[in-house]
Amino acid sequence: MQHRRPLPRICVGGIRLAACAAATLLAGCATERSLMPTPLLYQDLSPRIFFQDVPPERRRPAVDLLYITDRAPETGSDAVLPYGQERSRSLAFGSTTVQMGDNLNWMELEQQSHSPQQTKRIKLRLGETTELGRFPNEPYAVVVDGPVIRRAPTATQAHRAAKDALYRELAERLERSPSREVILYIHGFNETFASAAYTTAELCHFLGREDVCAFFTWPASASGNPLISYTATTESAAFALNHLKKALRMIGEMPGVKGVHVLAHSRGGGLTMDALSALGNEYQLRGEAFFSALPLRNVVLLSPDLDSDIAAQRIGVGLSDPDLVPDWSVRRSRDAEADRGFRLTTYASPKDRALLLSRLLFRSDRRVGRAGAKDMSEEMQDYLAKWGRFDLIVYEGKRTDAFGHAFFTSNPLVSSDLVQLLRFGKHPDDADRPLRRVGPVTWVFDDQDVPR
Repeated sequence: MQHRRPLPRICVGGIRLAACAAATLLAGCATERSLMPTPLLYQDLSPRIFFQDVPPERRRPAVDLLYITDRAPETGSDAVLPYGQERSRSLAFGSTTVQMGDNLNWMELEQQSHSPQQTKRIKLRLGETTELGRFPNEPYAVVVDGPVIRRAPTATQAHRAAKDALYRELAERLERSPSREVILYIHGFNETFASAAYTTAELCHFLGREDVCAFFTWPASASGNPLISYTATTESAAFALNHLKKALRMIGEMPGVKGVHVLAHSRGGGLTMDALSALGNEYQLRGEAFFSALPLRNVVLLSPDLDSDIAAQRIGVGLSDPDLVPDWSVRRSRDAEADRGFRLTTYASPKDRALLLSRLLFRSDRRVGRAGAKDMSEEMQDYLAKWGRFDLIVYEGKRTDAFGHAFFTSNPLVSSDLVQLLRFGKHPDDADRPLRRVGPVTWVFDDQDVPR
């Protein structure tokens, strides 16, 4: 599949979600998408180290991305995107590009990427999209063999062929990656294929273009009545669960992958926690240690649209059911090892207005993405502290986007901290991160109003 048609005018993130819920708040959605503001880290560094390790072949305005999706392809003559918001029974993957700027060369892009003001002039456009492989329709076909029903050999062969093709593509990308690690972004409600690609590209750009950059895009609703769309999206997230689990397993088990960093925004945070919980049980039943089987380095929940009680259940995977896994145990991470091992970091803001709709619909006053510094109980903080792997980072300053739901890209202070975590592996108590501990696993930003 190749796609070169112009893009529609789209709205991104969870902005329309909260806007339509509060009707009077919405004057109109953004009709263009520009590069996110430069993280504070890169504004202040001298000499510049932003792109010093970028291989020459990556020094171009276009960002090449790997995508995995269970969105159905758009095949109509009037289609403007390669994939829409309908569900596909088969998982597909391919490559797409995001072009940064109009007629910018690399030196101009690098210069403007250091400026706190000029990034808004760098427009993002979706380039060519090519589907490279597709798994069989699910559930996989079966055959009856006497008293036994088994998976059809044709389905197994097609699955293996698609997996081999995915691994070939991933291997080529790993060869070109200085880090040999994978960044996988998972979007939330009211996102299109294009908007998910844009967020992945700008994060990849400001993470130094060192990783294999990929996104998992699922059939989140992006049109129609917001209440109906949100309900449809909730079920589409349940539909995408096994597909995301399969994608995480395949990427994590791919030979040559040194690490995987998962970034999940909004409703994608709940989907990701469900998938990781299911994977944890799966590996326990296999008799394998989850953190050893998959090279997960970071799972970062960005404004997660997730009930706090459900989040607690997902974190304690396998722990509370001795009948499922009788001899449950995992190796505890010490502080010195935490930087090299798995960490789960949540960025939240009590001023996030986009999560008000889910709070209303689910009658859930405690959405993880709206957590304040004092909202997590001492009991839960002590529980999470025992693991040595969990951090809640709270931003309580001014909103830097319309509804405070995309502050991980719109706020240079927060995005800078995200870069310190993912690119440089800095612990929250490192002097280079502008955080102050206010609880066993809770941190706040020292200066809430630094963004420029």
